[in-house]
Amino acid sequence: MGRWRFRGRVNDIPLKTKFMLIYLIGVLLPILVINLVFMGRMTDFIKEREKQNLEISMERARKDILDFIDGGVAVSHALNTDKTLYEKMDRIYSGPVDFYETFDEQLRNRVTSYIPVNNQILRIGIYTTNPTIVPGGNYHMINDEVKGSEWHRIWSSSSDPVVVAAYRASQATNRANTEPYFSVIEKMDYYDSYNTFDKLLRIDIDLSKIYDVIVRERDYLDLYLVNGNDEIIVSADSGYRQDTSVGYPKLELSAEDREKGVESVVIGNAKYVKGWRLIGIPQGTRLSKAMFDMRLFVGMLVAAITLFTSIFIFVMLRSYHYRVKRLSRHMQKVTNEKFDLINIDEGRDEIGGLIRNFNMMTARINALINNVYKLEIQQKSLEAERVRAELNFLQSQMNPHFLFNTLNAILVVCTKKNYSDVTDIIKNLSKLLRRLLRWKEDLVTLEEEIRFIDMYLKIEKFRFRDKFEYVFDIEEAALHYTIPKMSIQPLVENACKHGIQAVQGNGLVTVKARVEDGRLRIVISDNGKGIKPEQLREMLLTVRSENTSGNSIGIRNVYRRFELYYNDQVRFNIDSKPGQGTKVCIEIPVKRLQHQGG
Repeated sequence: MGRWRFRGRVNDIPLKTKFMLIYLIGVLLPILVINLVFMGRMTDFIKEREKQNLEISMERARKDILDFIDGGVAVSHALNTDKTLYEKMDRIYSGPVDFYETFDEQLRNRVTSYIPVNNQILRIGIYTTNPTIVPGGNYHMINDEVKGSEWHRIWSSSSDPVVVAAYRASQATNRANTEPYFSVIEKMDYYDSYNTFDKLLRIDIDLSKIYDVIVRERDYLDLYLVNGNDEIIVSADSGYRQDTSVGYPKLELSAEDREKGVESVVIGNAKYVKGWRLIGIPQGTRLSKAMFDMRLFVGMLVAAITLFTSIFIFVMLRSYHYRVKRLSRHMQKVTNEKFDLINIDEGRDEIGGLIRNFNMMTARINALINNVYKLEIQQKSLEAERVRAELNFLQSQMNPHFLFNTLNAILVVCTKKNYSDVTDIIKNLSKLLRRLLRWKEDLVTLEEEIRFIDMYLKIEKFRFRDKFEYVFDIEEAALHYTIPKMSIQPLVENACKHGIQAVQGNGLVTVKARVEDGRLRIVISDNGKGIKPEQLREMLLTVRSENTSGNSIGIRNVYRRFELYYNDQVRFNIDSKPGQGTKVCIEIPVKRLQHQGG
């Protein structure tokens, strides 16, 4: 029972909906699921690949920086074990000439020969307390200035034989600025027999080389070379340039940096680089770009597959659904005794066979009905139509002609009797009726509407005599704009009927029209009895409501006609005070009106 109930529900689903469900569940859903799984796997793969790239980048930078330092330390050890250098630095010279002779023979190139081979070394300096050495070049005296320097203080405070120090010192040319130094400092005490004077060896490493390594990896990481005090010695943004600072900035990681993930590796295991680290913060741009490219590719692939399958399903569905719909529609016509054939390319499939059989069946039924019943029915119908047409013709000829012939007869009698007032009224009434019968267009110029109202008011004037007067104040520029026909006359009629007729004394009906601020403004006013506030509120609600019953039907019809033509851009307002009269104002944007040249 449950299976049959399910089949019944499936059979109740329209064919178009079934095809859409097949497309959504059988095509789109598998495509989306497969691509989501594929995207997830590719995301993990890209993240793992980028993580490996970051590790390789950090290790490459760490190794290069350590090679620079180890190269400086190796040169330091080589010089520290140079016995000839010890002998010449510990010797007491008789004077500057004696030192210069030794310098030219033994010392001039003994130190600088290491620099071309180790291009990361910027300079090499040997400092001694031997007073007979003349300072200059790579050889210096350990004096008070040297002892007060930052690098000497760092070396003095350390107990290690080799010290790698980063510090800032004043420039020789501009004492206000400082420049960074990165030095390998070692005491020369390898030979005990040459310890008459203290000797220090300082090798300055070129920080620009380390900076180039850090900048080289900037596509992957923002690298920071920090010492044991977490001071940034070199980074891509700061750390080795000349400025006025006296120290290095501390490394402070923001919450955003921590979210990206912070990588940290020690520079090496040697004692002289203890505490030195390389900090890396992933850029994120490479990963973001790789993720974006992957998602763009997957998105384009999904879009292409979806577009192709959508077009294919649409073509198949249209071929099936269109013919079934036509067949269903023509079968419905058969129930209404319309036996039209289906004139389409029916195709050679099952639906095409149904359409061909339906056409054959419809043709046979139609022929049978025509042969047996249709002829008799048509003869009776034609006879009835002929009689009805003759009656309508006689009626259409009689009604207007009878009315106008009667008015013309009255007009002849009044003319003979010299009833001039009656003659004018009959003429106006005849013109008014003829205008109504010939007024087929929906939109007329304001000038035509005013002429019609003038004829109407002349008739009303004849009725009420001296009870009221009327005034037209129409601007010339407004006459040629078109408005719905008979849209002002009901308002004028209301002014005469409800405003003027119910008051004592003379009444005045005024019709004004102006073009102001891009709007056609039409005002119909009277000095009649006016409307009470509660009645005015009820009238305005009735005019704007959907209810077609009740009072103020004429005004409501006028408002609805304006609303039909101009939507919500028309302004319709009624202003009235008891005993002071009523004013109806209509404003329409000129751009919504047609203008007929005059």
